[in-house]
Amino acid sequence: MPTASPTVNTPLAIGPHTVQPPVVLAPMAGITNAPFRTLCREFSGGKGLFVSEMITTRALVERNEKTMQLIRFDASEQPRSIQLYGVDPATVGKAVRMIAEEDLADHIDLNFGCPVPKVTRKGGGSALPFKRNLLRAILREAVAGAGGLPVTMKMRKGIDDDHITYLDAGRIAVEEGVTAIALHGRTAAQHYGGTADWDAIARLKEHVPEIPVLGNGDIWSADDALRMVRETGCDGVVVGRGCLGRPWLFADLVAAFEGRPDDYVRPTLREVADAMVRHATLLGEWIGDESRGVIDFRKHVAWYLKGFAVGSEMRRRLAVTSTLQELRSGLDELDLDQPWPAGADGPRGRTSGNNRVVLPDGWLKDPYDCAGVGEDAELDTSGG
Repeated sequence: MPTASPTVNTPLAIGPHTVQPPVVLAPMAGITNAPFRTLCREFSGGKGLFVSEMITTRALVERNEKTMQLIRFDASEQPRSIQLYGVDPATVGKAVRMIAEEDLADHIDLNFGCPVPKVTRKGGGSALPFKRNLLRAILREAVAGAGGLPVTMKMRKGIDDDHITYLDAGRIAVEEGVTAIALHGRTAAQHYGGTADWDAIARLKEHVPEIPVLGNGDIWSADDALRMVRETGCDGVVVGRGCLGRPWLFADLVAAFEGRPDDYVRPTLREVADAMVRHATLLGEWIGDESRGVIDFRKHVAWYLKGFAVGSEMRRRLAVTSTLQELRSGLDELDLDQPWPAGADGPRGRTSGNNRVVLPDGWLKDPYDCAGVGEDAELDTSGG
C-alpha cells in the first residue's frame, strides 16, 4: 500500500496560499458550482483547492446575472478560486482588475485548456496558446491587474500532435509572472480520449523549474494521484472527471497523501444515496428553488450509481425526478446495503477522442500573428 513521503506530501504554494495536500478540483462547466465544491470540501475536511467553473471575462465585466451567481462563494470557501476564460487581453485585464478591486476572489486561474468547439472556434481555450504573442499579452494584462492575487493557468499539450505548444507556453508563463501551471496531458484533438501523456507533465516540470507544475489527466483513484507525482515530479494534481458522482474521492486523496490508505472511502449504496440527496439539496438551496435544484442534479445520477446493481428503468426514473421527496423515495426502493462495486473507481465521464478542433479561419498560418482577435471573440455567457 502507498505511504506518504516528503516527495508527495510537500505543500503546494499558490502565491500566499498553502494547499496541503497538493490537490486541486478541476473547473468543469456545469459541475463545479458552489454546491459541488461544498460537497467535495466536506469530504476532504476542508483540505485542497476547489476552483469555480469557467467564468467568461466578458460576462463578468458586463455583470451578467448568471455569471454573478456563479462567482458566489460559500462563506467556508478559503481561498476563493475563480477560473477565467477570455481571448481579448483588454477584457481579461478588466475582469481581473474587477476581481481584485471588488474582493471577489483570492486566486485567479486562466483557462487555456478547454477543447469544446464554442470556445476554440473563437480562438480561446486550448486553441489560444498557439498564438504566442496573444498568450503573452493576456498573461501580462492578468498579472498586472491582479495586484497581490496569484494568477495561475491551465492548459493542454497543444492543438494536435502537429501543433504542440505547452513548452513554449510554460516559458511565456514564467516570464510573465504566472504563479503555477496545470497541464492536462492531452491535446485539444484528443478531447478526453486515449491515455493522458504523463511524460509531457514531467517534461514541463523540467522546463519550468521556477514555478509549481500540476498534473491533470487520468486520475481515477487516489493511488493514481500518488503515482503521477512520483512518476512525473509534478508539485500537485488536478482532479476532474474522476470525482464525478464520487466527491468522496477527495477524502481518499487526503488519506493517500497523508499515508493513510486504510482510510479510503468505500461507501455502500446507502451512503451514496445520502450523498446524492445532500448534493441535490445543496443545489436547490443555491439556486433558490428545490425543483430546479433536483432537475440540475439529474445529470449526476448515472455517475453516482456507476457499477451498482440498479435496473435501467429505475435509473431512468431517478434521472427524471423533480423533487427531493421523489429522489429520496426512488433511492429507498433500491438495495441500499450493496457494497462499493468492484471497478467503480475506473474512468467516468466523457471519453471521446480524435476530434477535429474547430478554429478561426487561418488560425494555424502564423503562431505569432494575432490580428483580428478582440472583443468580438469574447463569449458572453459563463458555465455549462
